[in-house]
This record gives sequence, structure tokens and C-alpha cells, in this order.
Amino acid sequence: MTEMITRDLVRLDAALGSDKNEVIRALADVVAGAGRTGDAGLLTDDALAREATSSTGLPGGIAIPHCRTAAVDVPTLAFARLSPPVDFGSKDGPADLAFLIAAPAGGDATHLKVLTMLARALVKSEFTDALRAADDADEVVRLVNDVVGPTDTAAPAPAAAPAAAAGSGAAAPEAEPAPTAGTTATATAPGGRRSLVAVTACPTGIAHTYMAAESLERAAADAGVDIHVETQGSAGSTPLSRDTIADAAAVIFAADVGVRDRARFAGKPVVNSGVKRAIDDGPGMVADALRYADDPGAPRVEGEAAAGGGESGGAESWGARARRVLMTGVSYMIPFVAAGGLLIAIGFLLGGYEITGPAADIINNNNLFNPPDVQELGLDHALFDSGEMAYLGALFFALGATAFKFLVPALAGYIAYAIADRPGIAPGFVMGALAIDLGGFGTPQSGFLGGIVGGVLAGVVAHWIATRKVAPWARGLMPVLVIPLFTTMICGFIMIAVLSKPLGDLMESLQDGLTKMSEDPGLAVLLGVVLGLMMAFDMGGPLNKVAYAFATAGLSTAAAAADDAPELKVMAAVMLAGMVPPLALALATVLRPHLFNAPERENGKAAWALGASFITEGAIPFAAADPIRVIPSIMAGSAVTGALSMAMDVGLRAPHGGIFVLFAVHNILGFFIALIAGVLVAAFLVILLKSIGPSDEDVVTV
Repeated sequence: MTEMITRDLVRLDAALGSDKNEVIRALADVVAGAGRTGDAGLLTDDALAREATSSTGLPGGIAIPHCRTAAVDVPTLAFARLSPPVDFGSKDGPADLAFLIAAPAGGDATHLKVLTMLARALVKSEFTDALRAADDADEVVRLVNDVVGPTDTAAPAPAAAPAAAAGSGAAAPEAEPAPTAGTTATATAPGGRRSLVAVTACPTGIAHTYMAAESLERAAADAGVDIHVETQGSAGSTPLSRDTIADAAAVIFAADVGVRDRARFAGKPVVNSGVKRAIDDGPGMVADALRYADDPGAPRVEGEAAAGGGESGGAESWGARARRVLMTGVSYMIPFVAAGGLLIAIGFLLGGYEITGPAADIINNNNLFNPPDVQELGLDHALFDSGEMAYLGALFFALGATAFKFLVPALAGYIAYAIADRPGIAPGFVMGALAIDLGGFGTPQSGFLGGIVGGVLAGVVAHWIATRKVAPWARGLMPVLVIPLFTTMICGFIMIAVLSKPLGDLMESLQDGLTKMSEDPGLAVLLGVVLGLMMAFDMGGPLNKVAYAFATAGLSTAAAAADDAPELKVMAAVMLAGMVPPLALALATVLRPHLFNAPERENGKAAWALGASFITEGAIPFAAADPIRVIPSIMAGSAVTGALSMAMDVGLRAPHGGIFVLFAVHNILGFFIALIAGVLVAAFLVILLKSIGPSDEDVVTV
């Protein structure tokens, strides 16, 4: 086994430069001199690039410049006791102890775990004091080896498995080291002490992530409370159990990157910061968390209360995993829907509904200083009869239409991401593009169904390739070249040669059935009922998206149609039905708050805005926690709204926006009558079923 640090990698009382950049270069040269790298320049560049994201100076005169790099084949530690000390950006002054931590780009779990042990030790004063007192390089090597402990790097690491945390879906290489005191798996400490949970994460995931965790654990121990820390780092992540999260008084997010599966913590009082604050001021963060736990007005985690994160020490059910994967894709797709829909609506407001046709010519041949001739274009403007407004309308419409092109690719890409982490994103996007024929290569359009299938296929194949054992030199190429390349080749062939026609035919059949109903006046109300049921049943899932795709497809061909055109009536019914579930549940939490737990009441506040904006996913936390009583209730309410909307000839020319696109609504009175009626029906049924149904403890969550 190759030692991570040897006497050749140690410099004592050395003057390595006047600033941190010079010290990093000098330490990279030390690594090269010890024969650990043949490219000191690349190592320097990678370490400086990491340093540019945030300084690595820590309290107590410590600096830990670090990186993952292709410049080294084995994890390497270079240590310098600096004289004079050099400023690395710490608030309490310059650093006299500097570790350059170089991890291979494709380093395995065993090596990465060793680096986490070192990172945790660096926040302990007894370790750093010993380094300052060391008489020679051999003593430094011994101190470091005592901290990281014996490792058997020859033993193969266990095969990766899909991570349980939603939103990441990463292949967790291996569970991290057994938790130290303060991170025990039990939810309640002996003696009934209060409990906190925390998540730490930094961009590189090999140092700050674990130092922040160690600092929070020590601070919690000093404060007499338990803390359970989930480190989302390079050595893998063991997600906190649902029971542990449920029993916590508050949550701490110490992260410089997005926290995976935040929805698990929804409704909990939250303290947010970067990892450096956790390292610098762990006691302050713990104190803030305890204070927030007793403050009803404290900030709380937004999102889906029962999204169902992974269980530490327990397998995730196939149903929960499938739902998590799908909802990850939907959650990343929604910003494209919301932004694109509102931009299109603004374009209609400024340029008129006929802007869809001449938009490209207006943008290509005109600008604000040379506006188009409105009379020549023959535009029927919705708001302003001016060339400048026509240009802005065309511009906003083009932006919104472009955003809409990414709906299915984003859905597929992030479904693949939920299964295989970042290597799955590119193949997933490609499969989503194929599903809507974005490249123009003649593949049948399978729409959202094709995006879902393609995303799952790309994620599964990418994850399977990622679990293959490869030579050490190839590990760095796997996530950026090998996995995306071969996944795209394999899945692309399957999508085009095998799945495109049956999926396209299925999507076409669904849309044809809905179209025939919309063209028959006698079936219009029944169509409204069907669309309402589809919109509410899975709240953003496949059925919901089929109904929405049907409506937007018709809208795109009816921009200049009469206000009572069937396509515009379908769009109105779909949007109104999609607004009902979150609004109804928000109303129910106000009318009968005792029927809902604290996280649901918090989600109810957000559901007002989500429902008003036509984001049906705002109802998911309630449905996930109590599907038997919630889903039938909101389906009934949405069906009433869809039927009334079609019966009263409500029309809508905007594909998204909720109440914020009233200017694009035909029969505004009918719009509100249909919406209010459905909301009242759904809210009444939810309250009724929760009042006569089983208690919360008897409800089976999904």
C-alpha cells in the first residue's frame, strides 16, 4: 500500500512564499519532488481553481488547500509548518499549518474515507498542537497515520448502489465511517435530550464537508444536545432516517452546494449557511438552531414534507424509489414551465396573440431602435399599438417558446440524474430531445411519455456502467466521457430503433381521444371532467402531463382562433383544474388546522401561491402523507372545475401563469366561478374524510 504521507512530503518551519498562491505552488512542487505527480502545474491549477471558489483558511492557523485532480494516481498529503505564517483567508489571521490534499479524480471510497478522517481531525486542537510541537518529519507522519488509522487499500471497495436521497440519486460508493459521538443512529438520546439534524456539503466533498460535521458535533456535545449529521461528500452519504428527522427540533444546512433531498426536512426550523461558518462557528449555529426550534416565526425548510428520502440502514421500496425519481425530474422541469409560460403570456400581452407567426421575422429584422411597422404586420395588439411593444412581445414570446422546448429534455435529464447522478444528465437530456424530435431527425414524437421512459432508461444504463470496475487511470474519464458516451449510444439506439414508434403511437392515441371529445359539443363537459381527473390524479406525473401536453399542443395551433375555440377552452379547463389541488388543501389547512400536522400547515401557506400560479405539485406533500383521503378529494374538485369551465366556455390563450394571466382569459367571471367551486368541493371533501377517517398514525404514506 502507498502511504498518503511520507517524510518526503513534509516541510517544517519552511518559508514557502508570501501569499497562499505561492505556498500552493511550492507544495505542489513538494508532491512532484516526492514522485507523486508528473504534472505539478496541473496539480497547482486544480488546487488554485478550488481555492478560487472559497478560501481554505480555517480558524486556529490552519489551511487545507485541496482538490480532486488527474495529476495524482493515489491520495497524497503534503504538509508544511510555515514560517512565517501566510494568510489563507481565515478571519483570525494567517495560517502556520498547511496541508495540500490531493485526491485522484477517480479515487475509490476507501481512500476518500481516509481523507475524511484527516479532515475531521484538523478541527481538534490536540491534533494541531501536536503538529506544531513535532520535532521532525517522521513524527508528523506518525501523527497523521495515527489519525487516519490503518487502511487496506488493496481491498476492493463494495460495489456502488443507488443513493436513496432524492434529488441526488448518486451511486454512493460506500457508507461513510461509523459516526462518532453525536451522530448515533438513535433518534432520541438517553435522558430525553433535544436532538438536531444537519447536512454538510462542499463542492469538492473531501475536506470542508467533514470538518463542518466534526465542528457541529463537538459544538452540540458541548451544548448538551444530540446532533445527527449527514455528510454529502465524496466518501458517500448515508441518509438520515425518517424517524431521526421527525424527532429533530431543528435542522442545520451547512452547504456550499445544493442539499440533496431537502424535501425530507420540510417544515423544520432551519439554519442555513456555508460550510465555513459551521467550521468557524459551530457553537453559534447550534445555538441558532435551538433558538429557532422554539420560535414559531423562525425560517423553515420549504418543499415537500413527505417526499420520502432514503432510510439509513433500510432499503427504499420500489414504489417510493419510482416516485422519487419521477418527482425529481418534474421538480427540475417546473421552472422551465413557469418561466416559459409566463414569458409567452407577457409576449401575448405586449404583442397580441398573432405574435406567434411573425415573431421570428420581427426579431431578425427589427430592434427597439428600428421597431416594426404595426400596420404592415397587421397585428391585433392586446395592450399597446406600437412597434416597440410588438418587438418586445416577439422577444418575450421567443424566450418563452425556447424555454418550453426544454420541458421534456429537462424531465428526462433529471430523471436520469436522480438514478445515476451527474453522469446521467447528458444522456437523459438527449433521450428527452429524441422524445420530442428536437433534433429534427424524424423520430416520432412520444412527448412526456417518451421523456419519462428515456430518462429512466438513461439513468439505469448510466448507473450500470458506473458500477463497472475499471483501471485506476480510467476512473477520471468515466463520469465525463465513458459513461455519457456509451449510455447515449446504447439508449439512443433503443429509443430510436425499438421504443420510438410504440411510445409515439401511444401518445398519439391519447391525444386523438381527447381531441375527438373536444370537437363534440355534447362531450365537452365530459372532457372537462376527464381533464380535471387527469390533472389531479398524479399532480405533475405522467397523466397530468399528458393532459397538459394535449392542451398546449392545441394552443400552439390556435393562437389566432376565436375566443370560444375548443383549443382555448381545453387550455382553460386544464389550467383551472391544475390550480384546484394546492388551493383546496391550503384552504383546508386554514379551516381545520388541527387535522394537519405542523409541516402540512407550513406547506399550506406555500400552497396558496403555488396554486394561484398553476403549480399543481404544491399538493404533493399532502397527497404523499395521506393519499387515500387527499387524492380522491382533489380529483373530485378538479373534475367539477373542469366541467364548469367547459360548460361556461371559458377560454385561455396563455399556457401557464394561473391568476397572473387574466388578461389572456375569455370569460373571467366563469374562470373564477369554476375555480372557486372546485376548490370548495375539494376542501370540503378533504376535511370530511380527515374528520371521519383514521388518525394520522393509521395512514399509510407513499
